[in-house]
Amino acid sequence: MSSSNKLSNQHKNSELQAEIGKFIAYNKDEFAELVTFVDFAEKFTLGFIEINFTPDIDLLIAGLQQNPQCQEIQFVVLDFPDGNLRFLRDELVEQLAKITKETNKKLVLLIRNLEKSIGVFGDYPPVLQDLNFVRDSYRKTVPHPLLFILPDYAISRLAKFAPDFWAWKSGLFRFKTTELTRDRAIANTLNADINIERLPTPEQQERIDLLHSLLMEYHPTGEIPSPEHLRNCCNILNELGKAYLSQHKPIQAREYLEKAGKITKQFPDYSLEIEVINQLGKSYQQQRQFESANSYHQQALDIAKKQKNRPAVANSLFDLGNVSLHMRQFHQARGYYQQALEIYIEFGDRYWSARTYHHLGIVAQELREYDQARDYYKQALEIFIEFGDRYSSANTYHNLGIVAQELREYDQARDYYQQALEIFIEFGDRYSSAGTYHQLGIVAQRLREYDQARDYYQQALEIKIEFGDRYSSARTYHNLGYVAQELREYEQARDYYQQALEIKIEFGDRYSQALTLYCLGRLAQAEENYAEARANLQTALQIYVEYQDEYWSKVAREILEGLSE
Repeated sequence: MSSSNKLSNQHKNSELQAEIGKFIAYNKDEFAELVTFVDFAEKFTLGFIEINFTPDIDLLIAGLQQNPQCQEIQFVVLDFPDGNLRFLRDELVEQLAKITKETNKKLVLLIRNLEKSIGVFGDYPPVLQDLNFVRDSYRKTVPHPLLFILPDYAISRLAKFAPDFWAWKSGLFRFKTTELTRDRAIANTLNADINIERLPTPEQQERIDLLHSLLMEYHPTGEIPSPEHLRNCCNILNELGKAYLSQHKPIQAREYLEKAGKITKQFPDYSLEIEVINQLGKSYQQQRQFESANSYHQQALDIAKKQKNRPAVANSLFDLGNVSLHMRQFHQARGYYQQALEIYIEFGDRYWSARTYHHLGIVAQELREYDQARDYYKQALEIFIEFGDRYSSANTYHNLGIVAQELREYDQARDYYQQALEIFIEFGDRYSSAGTYHQLGIVAQRLREYDQARDYYQQALEIKIEFGDRYSSARTYHNLGYVAQELREYEQARDYYQQALEIKIEFGDRYSQALTLYCLGRLAQAEENYAEARANLQTALQIYVEYQDEYWSKVAREILEGLSE
């Protein structure tokens, strides 16, 4: 090892020792009690250590291992990061068999990362159900002191959902977070330069874990946050809401956003209040509850206008445009986006201008103004590349693929989709990947590469089911039906169409029901069941007329006229 590397390592070790010393000094009494507990614990003895941040856990473990009173203790750290863990005792027994016990030393097991399987939401996590159920077997199968190192919320959930196991505890040690650890957490969350939506999935989860830990600092379980912590608490709740929205978990997001909304009433920060209200609107938008979403965004817009906060006005107009877009009110959506864009340009906000150009592209695409759509997407893409935002670029590549596809430029479409897919995979965004697999399926289908199309659709469907996205699954069931129909697998086709139609009816999406009814009509026509064909096509036509879709109205009408001849 070179002398420079040796000096560098010595410096790092010196800094680490200093941090360990500060952490122990900051928690002097609690640490002394824990050392005494470890010293006296024999056979199966259960203790819990509450620490909210991973760096502090590392400092504690190092402090225990170095403590003079613990030199006759063999500490073994067992890590259980699997979020799907269920049978902890079985895992412990398996790990114990692998441990080489040191002579004349007492074995003490330190359990960490169990909060991953305990989770934040839902009742009776499987790991806690099992912990409670097999409690009595621990004395015989794990005859050593056990110390569970967990954050505040995980200890609260363990006490609630594994009460029998919790009742056996012989010690609970609550460690305070050092100012350095808290400042680092704030820098990596509330003050982070990169929006959570633009992070790869693993890094998103790391930030969410940090936010949960920070929340416990300012709002411990069962306590009311102190007045001086209200603002930080509100910011953390808002960021958690945004984080869960980025993972397409609107119900979980709303749990935090509603709490943030209540806190914003207690201190005058209208910008934060507007942001929270808009995020609540987005949570309803993800659930396709568009009237509720519209109401929240309109409320945010009213406050922004009253406060003469032009950037907040632009953001609210943008969100209202998104609701109108989903409701297929394309001209109204365009109006909202154009108003938002004017303000973004006025304030020199190129990044948000790019997002608005992208959405104006979607509107033009839906109105079959493909050249205009392509121009908007290219303006958006140019700015995203300028800002180094590869993730947002992926969405624009995806939509450029749709435009090329509609213009029958299939090689170009496939190329755009592949670029989008490559970035989604790079960022670990399986959910968005599903949409691109679906579109690649459409390209293969148009090129009559039906086996390839089916493979892409199956990949898309698998991910959509994984994320519980029933609404989007309907589109893929529909297209699987089309592929089966083209391959003359009529029973399979009908089954897929019926699954698609059932979901579209469930979500009240009348417009997209029309296409599935149209395809069921064409399927019945192929089977020479003309009465059923006419009934389905007539219903499809009624919906297209209702939505003023001249193109599909004409197509359905021509097929019906042919059946009448």
